[in-house]
Amino acid sequence: MSAKPLPTPTPEQQQVLDRILVQRERLRARREAYRQTRAIVQARQGIDPDAALPARLLTFAKLHPAFVAAVAGVAVLAGPRRLIRLAGMLMPLMARMRR
Repeated sequence: MSAKPLPTPTPEQQQVLDRILVQRERLRARREAYRQTRAIVQARQGIDPDAALPARLLTFAKLHPAFVAAVAGVAVLAGPRRLIRLAGMLMPLMARMRR
């Protein structure tokens, strides 16, 4: 089978084809910009070991929201008295580990 040549478009059809081409280019550029932005955001999401503790905790919470919600749920179920007792045991251990 031989391919038939396409008929030349009328000026109105050519205007429509030109608009479609411009729109495709605009969408392609938008997709590429979105990919670049996403790559930059993903590159920045790592936890910086030199950052302050609150900044590291906030970054961890952003990266692992389900884990943070689970820990918060366990803390609510444990109650304030148990949390204070646990913090009293863990704080000296953490202080020793930092040295």
